[in-house]
Amino acid sequence: MVISLFGSSKEPEKAQEPEEKRGFFGRMRDAVTRTRDSLQTRLGDIVAMTRTVDESALEDLEAVLLTSDLGVPTTTAILDALRERAKRQEIEGGAELRTLLKEQLQAILEAPRVVVTEPATPPKVTFLVGVNGAGKTTTSGKLAAWLQGEGKTVLLCAADTFRAAAIEQLEVWAQRSGVEMIKTKQGGDPSAVLYDAAHAAKARGVQEVIVDTAGRLHTKSGLMDELDKMRRTAAKLVPGAPHEVLLVMDATTGQNGLQQARQFAESAGVTGIVLTKLDGTAKGGIAVAIARELNLPVRYVGVGEKMTDLLEFAPGDFVEALLG
Repeated sequence: MVISLFGSSKEPEKAQEPEEKRGFFGRMRDAVTRTRDSLQTRLGDIVAMTRTVDESALEDLEAVLLTSDLGVPTTTAILDALRERAKRQEIEGGAELRTLLKEQLQAILEAPRVVVTEPATPPKVTFLVGVNGAGKTTTSGKLAAWLQGEGKTVLLCAADTFRAAAIEQLEVWAQRSGVEMIKTKQGGDPSAVLYDAAHAAKARGVQEVIVDTAGRLHTKSGLMDELDKMRRTAAKLVPGAPHEVLLVMDATTGQNGLQQARQFAESAGVTGIVLTKLDGTAKGGIAVAIARELNLPVRYVGVGEKMTDLLEFAPGDFVEALLG
């Protein structure tokens, strides 16, 4: 087993990028620009032309929501709620319709959110899981840097031993952020790497262990069995571990990715979602579909390639960035 320790001798990328001065909301607005432009253009027509919201206006709204990749079940639920509201009290024009839509979207995004319980004794162990290409290794590095920016001590665990490139990539992220990392050679036992990482974290009083796992499909029983083994290993060494299992999803895959994620979440004990490449799609509404259809909170969003391009997800800011 090889332990890589990266200290301050190599100057890490600065935790506070200039763009962060614009604040979280400004960065979220930038990330959803493509979705917002598409949504606002079509929704703006409805708002401008609608004085009294009727079935025709709601049908137009349905087309807008589907285009933004909310999906049929979530779109139907929103429209049903708006129709029910219209029965009780007339919706007076497009402006009120926009306000009610924002309330619906935020309520859906808030529903699955729970307070993340911190372990009584560190470390907190977080697994990142998902299919190849979703951005697990990159997200592992960004999450380590984000936690470090929050004043936490962090240890990275390179448990994707199937790909030498994954180990090398994570090592680069560790160097950039000055975070310690534990690794082994390609083809090594992922549970053995995790074992060493957990022991090292406990010995050093590290608060957070981020575990980058191999990309896998829920249909690959051998790989899923391996993930189960890793979960058992973590639980033996650290009470309650893994404390979080974050499923990394590529936002650009939209509804196709959602179906895969639904099946994956059922078999991997997922507690939350990291939605990557949000800045690269006009279908950011997938975040709403995830919350409703998977009943899982979106915990973080990836909005670029830089170390600081990981944002903790805030439903209110997300909705305001889309429709405000």
